[in-house]
Amino acid sequence: MPHTLPLLVGCDFSSSPTRRKPIVLASGSLSGGRVLLAGLAHIASLEAFGDWLSQPRAWLGAFDFPFGLPRELVEQLGWPGSWTALMAHYASLSREEIRQTFAAFCAARPVGGKFAHRATDIPAGSSPSMKWINPPVAFMLHAGVPRLLAAGVHLPGLQEGDLSRVALEAYPGLLAREVLGRRSYKSDDRLKQTPDRLIARKDLITALEMGQTRLGLRLKLSHAQRDTLVDDASGDSLDAALCLMQAAWAQAQQAQGAANYGLPSDVDPLEGWIVTA
Repeated sequence: MPHTLPLLVGCDFSSSPTRRKPIVLASGSLSGGRVLLAGLAHIASLEAFGDWLSQPRAWLGAFDFPFGLPRELVEQLGWPGSWTALMAHYASLSREEIRQTFAAFCAARPVGGKFAHRATDIPAGSSPSMKWINPPVAFMLHAGVPRLLAAGVHLPGLQEGDLSRVALEAYPGLLAREVLGRRSYKSDDRLKQTPDRLIARKDLITALEMGQTRLGLRLKLSHAQRDTLVDDASGDSLDAALCLMQAAWAQAQQAQGAANYGLPSDVDPLEGWIVTA
C-alpha cells in the first residue's frame, strides 16, 4: 500500500445514466475508524464515467454492480472459462442478445430455480448477476465492467491492473439490511416515497453515524450532508455512501495486513465476490 492512503469512493451505478438518474459517487477518507464523507458527485453518462475512471489519481472504490457471472451459467452456455475472455465476449453482445440468451436459459429450468447464482449472492443477499429486470444487474455488469477494464484499473482476484486505482464489487443492500432488516428505505417511484421510507433512511444514517454495524466504522457527516442523504428519496446518494463504507472497510482490512482487501482467499476467479459479504 502507498504511504498516503488513496481517496475512497462509493459508487451507486446506473446502466443508463441521465441527468435525472445519474451515477452517484461518494468520495471520502478513513481516519481512526471514522469515514469522512468529502462530497457527492453526479455523472450523467457512461462516457463521463469512463473518463472519471481513467483519470490519473489514486483511489480505492466500491462499485454497486456485479463484476462476474455465475459459473453454472457460463459453463452451460459454453462461454469462455477465463474471466478476461468471458468479459470480452459479454461486452460484444447487445443487451437484447443478453436478454434473449438469459431468458431462454431460465425458461428451460424448473420454477423456483430459474436463475443461476454466484457463490457470493447467498451471503450478500444480492440479486443474481444474470437478472435483466428489477434490478437489471446483467445490464449494469455489461455497462460497468468493460469501462473498468478500458481504464486499466486493478480488480482484486479477477484482473491485474493499475494498483493505484482499485475497484471492488459492492452491494449497499447488504449493509442496509443489517440495520433495517426488510424495511424499505428508497424508491424511484414518487408515489412510493413514503414517510415510512423517510424514517427508515434516517434510522439507517443514524446507525452508520453511531458505528452500529459489523463493519465497526462510523460515518462522519455535516448537517447539510445528512440532509442530502435523508432528502434523496431515490436512495441513490445514501447507496453511494453505503458503498463508501464498504470501501473503507476494505481499506482497513488491507491496512491490517489482510490479503486482497478482505476478500476470501478462495474467491471463484470467474464469479468474483462482493466486498464485506
